Amino acid sequence: MDAWRDRFADTFPLLLPLRGAAVSACGGDWPSRAVLQQALDAAGVCTASGLPLRLVVPAADGLSYEGRLYELGELEFREHSWHDLFNVLVWLAFPQAKAALNARHHAAPVVAQGRGPVRDALTLFDESGMIVLSADADLPEMIRGFRWKELFWTHRTRVTGGMVFLPFGHALCEKVLAPYRGITGRCLLFRTAPEILRLPVDAQLGQVDALVAAHLADPAAMLGTRELAPLPLLGIPGWCEDNRRETYYDDRVQFRPGRLAAEQRRAASTMREHQ
Repeated sequence: MDAWRDRFADTFPLLLPLRGAAVSACGGDWPSRAVLQQALDAAGVCTASGLPLRLVVPAADGLSYEGRLYELGELEFREHSWHDLFNVLVWLAFPQAKAALNARHHAAPVVAQGRGPVRDALTLFDESGMIVLSADADLPEMIRGFRWKELFWTHRTRVTGGMVFLPFGHALCEKVLAPYRGITGRCLLFRTAPEILRLPVDAQLGQVDALVAAHLADPAAMLGTRELAPLPLLGIPGWCEDNRRETYYDDRVQFRPGRLAAEQRRAASTMREHQ
C-alpha cells in the first residue's frame, strides 16, 4: 500500500490547483471509495453520455476502461492508490474536459494494431498532460522551440506574470510526489486574456475546463502526440529551489534542445568541417 502524504496539495507547487478538489475529498488519511463518491456526487460529475460518474472496483469482464466509463458511467478505482486518487481529483477539477476526453476516446476509430494516433494523443494527455495558459504570444513559441533558458531565465518575469501552469495528467501528478531531474509533462498551449490569469483558482479552473473540453472535442485537434509539447516541469520558476540559479538551465539532460535544434547544430558542425 502506498504511504499517505498529508497536505500533499499544499506541498508541491504543481499540485496547488488541485487543492480545492483535495480539500473536498480528502481528510488526514486515504479517502475511501465511498467518501470520494460523495465528493463526485456533490459536484454533479457526469460522463459525456450523461451518466453520473460512479467509482467501481476494477473487473476483468472484457469491457475496456474507456468503454466502461462512457457506456456505464463506471470509473475503475483502487483504494490507497495515488494514481487512481489523482484521477478522481482531476475529474473533480476538470469534469467537462475529462468527460470530453473519454467521449473522444470512445468515438476514435479502431485500428488494427495499437491505439492509433488519436487515442495515443488522448492517453498521453490523460496521463502526463499539462495545461499552459499565456497572455503573451511569444512565450508559448519558446516552449514549442525548446528555448528553455530564454523562456525560464531571460524572460522569467514575463513567465511568472503572464503564464499559468495547470496539471491534468494523473500519472504526472503522482510522479510529482517524488520529483526527479528531467520530469516532463506534455502540454496543450492556450492563448488567453490577461484577466483570466488573474482569476481566483476556482473561477479560473471553471473557464479552463470549458476551454480544454472544447479543444478535446474538436475532431481537427489531438490527431497525434506531436500536438503535445514537452515541458520540463522543474524549470518553471519557483517550482524548485535550484532553478533560482541561471546555471541550472545549462543542464542539457533536463533541458533538451529538441530535435530541430539538434539537427541544426549537426548541420552547422558538418558545414564547418567541410569549410
